[in-house]
Amino acid sequence: MDIAALLPQLLVWVTVLSGATFLAALVAVPWVVKRLPQDYFSRPQRLSADEPRGVTAYLLAGLKNLFGAILVLLGILLLFTPGQGLLTLLAGLLLMNFPGKYRLERAVVARKGVFRALNWMRQRQGLPDFDSPRTSS
Repeated sequence: MDIAALLPQLLVWVTVLSGATFLAALVAVPWVVKRLPQDYFSRPQRLSADEPRGVTAYLLAGLKNLFGAILVLLGILLLFTPGQGLLTLLAGLLLMNFPGKYRLERAVVARKGVFRALNWMRQRQGLPDFDSPRTSS
Protein backbone atom coordinates (compact mmCIF):
# COMPACT_ATOMS: atom_id res chain seq x y z
CA MET A 1 0.00 0.00 0.00
CA ASP A 2 1.37 3.39 -1.01
CA ILE A 3 1.58 5.84 1.92
CA ALA A 4 1.66 8.84 -0.41
CA ALA A 5 -1.74 7.83 -1.76
CA LEU A 6 -3.17 7.73 1.78
CA LEU A 7 -1.83 11.15 2.77
CA PRO A 8 -4.71 13.24 1.32
CA GLN A 9 -7.26 11.00 3.05
CA LEU A 10 -5.32 11.20 6.32
CA LEU A 11 -5.19 15.00 6.09
CA VAL A 12 -8.96 15.13 5.59
CA TRP A 13 -9.57 12.96 8.68
CA VAL A 14 -7.12 14.98 10.80
CA THR A 15 -8.84 18.19 9.70
CA VAL A 16 -12.31 16.83 10.48
CA LEU A 17 -11.17 15.51 13.87
CA SER A 18 -9.46 18.80 14.70
CA GLY A 19 -12.62 20.75 13.81
CA ALA A 20 -14.82 18.40 15.84
CA THR A 21 -12.58 18.63 18.91
CA PHE A 22 -12.46 22.40 18.58
CA LEU A 23 -16.27 22.57 18.54
CA ALA A 24 -16.48 20.18 21.50
CA ALA A 25 -14.02 22.36 23.41
CA LEU A 26 -16.08 25.48 22.65
CA VAL A 27 -19.03 23.87 24.43
CA ALA A 28 -17.41 21.76 27.16
CA VAL A 29 -14.76 24.10 28.55
CA PRO A 30 -17.03 27.08 29.36
CA TRP A 31 -19.65 24.67 30.76
CA VAL A 32 -17.14 23.22 33.24
CA VAL A 33 -15.54 26.57 34.11
CA LYS A 34 -18.95 28.14 34.81
CA ARG A 35 -19.83 25.49 37.38
CA LEU A 36 -16.69 25.84 39.51
CA PRO A 37 -16.82 28.05 42.61
CA GLN A 38 -14.63 31.17 42.71
CA ASP A 39 -12.30 29.70 45.36
CA TYR A 40 -11.98 26.23 43.79
CA PHE A 41 -8.24 26.54 43.03
CA SER A 42 -7.27 28.53 46.13
CA ARG A 43 -8.48 26.05 48.76
CA PRO A 44 -5.67 24.22 50.55
CA GLN A 45 -7.55 20.95 50.06
CA ARG A 46 -10.37 19.89 47.86
CA LEU A 47 -13.66 19.53 49.68
CA SER A 48 -14.69 15.90 49.63
CA ALA A 49 -18.15 14.99 48.48
CA ASP A 50 -20.20 12.10 49.77
CA GLU A 51 -19.44 8.82 48.05
CA PRO A 52 -21.95 7.94 45.35
CA ARG A 53 -24.64 5.53 46.48
CA GLY A 54 -26.67 3.18 44.35
CA VAL A 55 -26.30 1.86 40.85
CA THR A 56 -27.52 5.07 39.21
CA ALA A 57 -24.98 7.21 41.07
CA TYR A 58 -22.14 4.85 40.11
CA LEU A 59 -23.30 4.83 36.50
CA LEU A 60 -23.40 8.64 36.40
CA ALA A 61 -19.95 8.84 38.03
CA GLY A 62 -18.64 6.41 35.42
CA LEU A 63 -20.15 8.44 32.57
CA LYS A 64 -18.67 11.63 34.02
CA ASN A 65 -15.23 9.99 34.20
CA LEU A 66 -15.60 8.67 30.64
CA PHE A 67 -16.54 12.12 29.34
CA GLY A 68 -13.60 13.60 31.26
CA ALA A 69 -11.23 11.04 29.75
CA ILE A 70 -12.52 11.89 26.27
CA LEU A 71 -11.86 15.58 26.95
CA VAL A 72 -8.34 14.77 28.19
CA LEU A 73 -7.61 12.86 24.99
CA LEU A 74 -9.06 15.67 22.89
CA GLY A 75 -7.00 18.18 24.86
CA ILE A 76 -3.84 16.23 24.14
CA LEU A 77 -4.76 16.15 20.45
CA LEU A 78 -5.50 19.88 20.47
CA LEU A 79 -2.04 20.58 21.83
CA PHE A 80 -0.78 19.65 18.35
CA THR A 81 -3.65 21.01 16.24
CA PRO A 82 -5.54 24.32 16.21
CA GLY A 83 -7.67 24.69 19.33
CA GLN A 84 -7.57 25.19 23.08
CA GLY A 85 -5.57 22.12 24.10
CA LEU A 86 -4.64 23.09 27.66
CA LEU A 87 -8.11 24.32 28.51
CA THR A 88 -9.77 21.21 27.10
CA LEU A 89 -7.29 19.05 28.97
CA LEU A 90 -8.05 20.95 32.17
CA ALA A 91 -11.81 20.58 31.66
CA GLY A 92 -11.39 16.83 31.29
CA LEU A 93 -9.24 16.62 34.40
CA LEU A 94 -11.80 18.62 36.36
CA LEU A 95 -14.51 16.10 35.47
CA MET A 96 -12.52 12.97 36.31
CA ASN A 97 -11.78 11.48 39.73
CA PHE A 98 -8.29 10.13 40.48
CA PRO A 99 -5.71 10.39 43.29
CA GLY A 100 -3.66 13.62 43.15
CA LYS A 101 -6.19 15.31 40.88
CA TYR A 102 -6.52 18.51 42.91
CA ARG A 103 -2.75 19.03 43.14
CA LEU A 104 -2.46 18.56 39.37
CA GLU A 105 -5.34 20.96 38.68
CA ARG A 106 -3.70 23.65 40.79
CA ALA A 107 -0.34 23.16 39.05
CA VAL A 108 -1.95 23.58 35.61
CA VAL A 109 -4.04 26.59 36.66
CA ALA A 110 -0.98 28.25 38.22
CA ARG A 111 0.35 28.75 34.68
CA LYS A 112 -0.23 32.42 33.94
CA GLY A 113 -1.76 31.88 30.47
CA VAL A 114 -4.19 29.19 31.66
CA PHE A 115 -5.27 31.24 34.68
CA ARG A 116 -5.82 34.31 32.53
CA ALA A 117 -7.86 32.33 29.97
CA LEU A 118 -10.06 30.77 32.67
CA ASN A 119 -10.78 34.16 34.20
CA TRP A 120 -11.53 35.62 30.77
CA MET A 121 -14.16 32.90 30.30
CA ARG A 122 -15.67 33.64 33.70
CA GLN A 123 -15.79 37.38 32.97
CA ARG A 124 -17.61 36.70 29.69
CA GLN A 125 -20.21 34.73 31.68
CA GLY A 126 -20.59 37.52 34.25
CA LEU A 127 -18.87 35.54 37.01
CA PRO A 128 -16.09 36.73 39.35
CA ASP A 129 -12.49 35.73 38.62
CA PHE A 130 -11.05 32.62 40.24
CA ASP A 131 -8.96 33.23 43.35
CA SER A 132 -5.30 32.68 42.53
CA PRO A 133 -3.95 29.24 43.49
CA ARG A 134 -0.63 30.88 44.48
CA THR A 135 -2.14 32.92 47.31
CA SER A 136 -3.07 29.98 49.51
CA SER A 137 -0.21 27.48 49.15
